[in-house]
Amino acid sequence: MPTLDQIRACFSGDRFATEAAGVTIETAEPGHAVCSMAVRPIHLNANSVPMGGAVFTLADFAFAVAANGHSERVTVTQQVSATFLSASRGKTLIAEAKCVKAGRTTCLYTVEVTDELGAQVAHLTVNGYTLPPRPLQKG
Repeated sequence: MPTLDQIRACFSGDRFATEAAGVTIETAEPGHAVCSMAVRPIHLNANSVPMGGAVFTLADFAFAVAANGHSERVTVTQQVSATFLSASRGKTLIAEAKCVKAGRTTCLYTVEVTDELGAQVAHLTVNGYTLPPRPLQKG
């Protein structure tokens, strides 16, 4: 089973989430992950609250870590339903992704986004599609 540092190294290749948005992987277990993002001025909309796209980036990345961090196969986001519940006034957003059901080719996850003040920022359901394993190359 990979360590948290190994998972972080693997997902450092997702440069938009890790570098541009500044998302950090806090915990990663099979089917579960917690990621955080310090709110910076670049994340704010014209109303001075984190824009939906920033919240979505954090949530989608948490799903990716939960679905892929301990798997040899690759699961991608197929469909997402996002409900934005309240504006965050905190300085950090936290996304917790949990597996509801994982099948052979599809999965369902929930992602709850909160801030460090306890505000419920967003609730997402994510349908994932698990790609078939690549055949081994000969020679």
